[in-house]
Amino acid sequence: MIPLPYFLLLGAAVFCIGLFAALARRNAVAILMGIELMLNAVNINLVAFWRYTKPGTPTWDLAGQIFALFVITLAAAEAAIGLALIIAIYRSRDTVNVEDVDIMKW
Repeated sequence: MIPLPYFLLLGAAVFCIGLFAALARRNAVAILMGIELMLNAVNINLVAFWRYTKPGTPTWDLAGQIFALFVITLAAAEAAIGLALIIAIYRSRDTVNVEDVDIMKW
């Protein structure tokens, strides 16, 4: 059995990669991909903590996995709405570069 700190290090590494991708990129699609990576890191940690905090519980106690399913649902909704916004901005501005989009400016 793999120890818990290995899963936590994997989750931290994936989160850091996602954070770097979200902060360092100019393309809006790449920023959304970075946010998705951060949500996947949260899922890794949720399932890892679920597995290691209750090792002897019955199989019907799936609280960590249910939380991970909620996060996956949230990530899917975020991706759908985010991509719809990016497509709308691209149609009106012909770019997905976040520095060139100044819709809120007068």
